[in-house]
Amino acid sequence: QLHLVESGGGSVQYGGSLRLSCTTSGFTLDYYNIGWFRQAPGKEHEGVSCISSNDGSTYYADSVKGRFTIYRDNAKNTVYLQMNSLEPEDTAVYYCAADSSPLVIVNSICGEDPDEYDSWGQGTQVTVSS
Repeated sequence: QLHLVESGGGSVQYGGSLRLSCTTSGFTLDYYNIGWFRQAPGKEHEGVSCISSNDGSTYYADSVKGRFTIYRDNAKNTVYLQMNSLEPEDTAVYYCAADSSPLVIVNSICGEDPDEYDSWGQGTQVTVSS
């Protein structure tokens, strides 16, 4: 399993922006499908976005389409989640996760199911006030 570290969370007002980072050491994140999930109090994990290893394809939940962007910086071994036009409903703990299936499956595509991911970060809090 990877030791993933998230950063970049914080408190912003409605309409603000934050950029979350997910990184690790000793492993190349580009070999893994990377997902961002969030969990608000009393709610289940929600798949927010993911990026596939093999072709860079991305997924976004309907609730964040057009506002969030996921991308890799391989030179920094980091996956980012740029979050714009934040809303109070985006308030949650955000987690990044890694899916190692691309290491054994050639055309593995990232997904929104948390069960597909085998390494998780500790989470970073995002709070959006109205």
